[in-house]
Amino acid sequence: MSDYIIRGTAADSSVRFFAATTRETVEYARKAHNTSPVVTAALGRLLTAGAMMGVMMKGDGDVLTLQIKGDGPLQGLTVTADSGGRVKGYPVNPQVLIHANEKGKLDVAGAIGHGILNVIKDMGLKEPYVGQTILQTSEIAEDITFYFANSEQIPSSVGLGVLMNRDNTVKQAGGFIIQLMPFTDDRIIDRLEEKLGAIDSVTAMLDSGKSPEDIIEEILGEFGTEITDRINTGFECNCSKERVRKVLYSIDKSDIKEMIDEGRPINVECHFCNTSYEFKTEELEDILKEEEGQ
Repeated sequence: MSDYIIRGTAADSSVRFFAATTRETVEYARKAHNTSPVVTAALGRLLTAGAMMGVMMKGDGDVLTLQIKGDGPLQGLTVTADSGGRVKGYPVNPQVLIHANEKGKLDVAGAIGHGILNVIKDMGLKEPYVGQTILQTSEIAEDITFYFANSEQIPSSVGLGVLMNRDNTVKQAGGFIIQLMPFTDDRIIDRLEEKLGAIDSVTAMLDSGKSPEDIIEEILGEFGTEITDRINTGFECNCSKERVRKVLYSIDKSDIKEMIDEGRPINVECHFCNTSYEFKTEELEDILKEEEGQ
């Protein structure tokens, strides 16, 4: 099954929801970055959140960036997503190995440590919107819940999960975001809190065979749900040799000359997907000529 996101409303449009299954997306990221299990879990959670938050944006050219910086061994994570469901991301340190937490689970919070969450929305305006919050638990879902409440004043519940196989491939991944509108009835809020407190974890629900539709039905079904969109999502990087070539123009000309004199090609890797682009001596000479001709 391909990864996808659903979005819709419940309780006479007083609640809006997003839910996603992202196993293939997270497995792609695991392979691209050769991540350890705890890093796969952390990056997978942020990719899932980014994909759902990306489709909240309206414009085709809008881009969302989620950036976590922490003092733990993982150091940080960066994810970008757009309104079409395309998402990509990378960890600063992909090979973190730490003990499980007290519950016997992958210790994402321990890997991240204390730090901050930056949410950057580039919507084609003069300046991008930037929201910043202190990490509350470093488990990611709770931190994004806190961001919505404090930076956007939207009461939300965020659930994210990544389940690993014994061979360290991704078995399940996905999540949900449920948000209350200003006119949501108090009785609905109280009942929703009860439901959210009683449900299984995201990974348990996915592992039992539940789809995003099933998860939303379990949480919001009694309020009447309407799914308005089903959007394919996946790890997609827009890097190319031509885009990387443009970056080389920012390198000092003397450094390019030195590479040419040594007769050695250079390899430039994309942070997001780890694709390597080789530029031979002849190509470097062309770049130098173009620079000098400007």
